[in-house]
Amino acid sequence: MHVGAWQLVVLAGVGTVAGFINVMAGGGSLLTMPAMIFMGLPPATANGTNRVALLVQNAAVVGEFRRLGFSDARTSLGLALCTVPGAVAGAVAAVRVDPLTFRRLLALVMVGVLAAVLAPRPRPRAGRPNRLAAHLAMIGVGFYGGFMQAGVGFLIIATLYRLLGLGLVHINMHKVFIIMVYTVPSLAVFAASGDVVWLVGLVLGAGNVLGGWAGTRFQVARGERVVRIVLVAAVLAMAARLVLP
Repeated sequence: MHVGAWQLVVLAGVGTVAGFINVMAGGGSLLTMPAMIFMGLPPATANGTNRVALLVQNAAVVGEFRRLGFSDARTSLGLALCTVPGAVAGAVAAVRVDPLTFRRLLALVMVGVLAAVLAPRPRPRAGRPNRLAAHLAMIGVGFYGGFMQAGVGFLIIATLYRLLGLGLVHINMHKVFIIMVYTVPSLAVFAASGDVVWLVGLVLGAGNVLGGWAGTRFQVARGERVVRIVLVAAVLAMAARLVLP
């Protein structure tokens, strides 16, 4: 598929917004994947190409978190490795789903994520962190991330918030590392099936890195309200467009 220069410029802009949202809370793929689909990429290809941008973004943001003094490599790696088997299985399932079904599933996911964004944030569970449950939950998170990716950040936030009782900055620190790790095998599955447009993914990734860098510094405490407003409007518009013939 030929992608024009203006489309690449638009995607870089969308990637910048998505990267900011991804690091602040999650759900940036709810913008990038529909944008690529609207520009003519088949859903499976948009899904695979999005992984290129996410890999570039999260690798850069992991480094930025470390530079700012936020790092717990042992915990991050343990959680991330649990996602890998599920991510591979999810990616294999994703490349076999027909385009119309995937579009409708994506629309449903977008509405579900919107409901999660609007719901009041629960308090963390009292008592000691449940590390075993958190690691087991990552298997399911990995499958969803490998299959759909869009909105997986919210699943990771909810899991680590409830089961480990971590603060949001430390959750985001783990989140970007987890997604970086499981993106590698899931991207390999999509690449092997021919569902990756590398130029589009790298341009999108450049935008994601810029937005991710800004989001890392801004952080959720100062910008979450604005992100929620923008995300709600974008999710509603794109979900409506996805379900139309």
